[in-house]
Parts: sequence; C-alpha cells; structure tokens
Amino acid sequence: MDVGQLQRRFIDLTSSLFREGFLDEQFTQLQQLQDESNPNFVGEVVGLFFEDSERLLNDMDMVLDLQPVDFKKLDAHVHQLKGSSSRCQNCLQQLKHEYALLEQQILAAGGAIPMLE
Repeated sequence: MDVGQLQRRFIDLTSSLFREGFLDEQFTQLQQLQDESNPNFVGEVVGLFFEDSERLLNDMDMVLDLQPVDFKKLDAHVHQLKGSSSRCQNCLQQLKHEYALLEQQILAAGGAIPMLE
C-alpha cells in the first residue's frame, strides 16, 4: 500500500472509532499534544491507562481478600477505575494495536501520521 492509501485508511479507522463511540474529544486533545519531539505520546498515555487499571484491579483484589472487607476502600478503587475508563480494556488494547500497526505502516512507507481536523 502506498502512503496515501495508508493515511486514508488511518483517517477512515479514526473516523469510524469516533462514530462508534470508542473515541471522543479527549483522544483528539491527546493527539494534538503528540508531536515530533514526542511521537509516541498517545501510545504512552494509553499504556499508562493500562498500568493504572491493572494496579487498581490488584488493589481491589487485595481489599476483597481481607476480612472484614473495607467497602469504603473498595468503592474508592472502583470509582477510580470507572472514572478512568468508559470502555472495556480489550477494546482499548485492540485499538492500541491497530493504531500502532497502521502508524508503523505509514512511517515505513515514508509518510507522516495524519491529524484529524
């Protein structure tokens, strides 16, 4: 595939994810913070989300293992996790993988990652 086709595919994928509700204005804001000095910014933010989610799930597991269960702590962890995620982790992982693959293909073909307007 040539660069133009890959870039169109990237825009089509991104537009589709917006229409389906997987992406929102926050993604656009994150993407705008990404530049040549930090080309992996969005991927790093998504990676941090996964790390934070894993930590919160482990914390909830530990709270549930203690007797008596501290439901205030559990509620705080659940609230944090709920606040940082509106979609399931598998969807985000798939999105991260698809974006990374498409970005690699565009860059390997000598193109630049297009930004939505």
